[in-house]
Amino acid sequence: MATAKLEKAAWQKTFDQMSKSLLVGKQVEIEVIGLSIGAQIEQKWIQLLGVTYDPKGDLIEVLVEGLDHLIPKPREVWVDQGAMGLVSIEVIDADDVRQIIRLREPLMLRASAAA
Repeated sequence: MATAKLEKAAWQKTFDQMSKSLLVGKQVEIEVIGLSIGAQIEQKWIQLLGVTYDPKGDLIEVLVEGLDHLIPKPREVWVDQGAMGLVSIEVIDADDVRQIIRLREPLMLRASAAA
């Protein structure tokens, strides 16, 4: 796996591109880690609808089914690429809280055979 830091100037364009192509149909788990809150799973394997960065509001928004997970004042964004593509996105905010967005393909169930 290769982890790389994204430069802030590229956040909006990168997230827009990811949302249009790479993230379609993925499921995410969102974990929030901080000294004052410990480690907490915010969402567990739910359909991802997109990720955006608003430079005017300095806000990253992770859009999932039934929830908008907002990350105000992000300081760093790291992406982890694996053999099959994007594995995770880690955002560190102004309060040093880490928000880890793990991605996976949804499980495909086989249709049952007619007896």
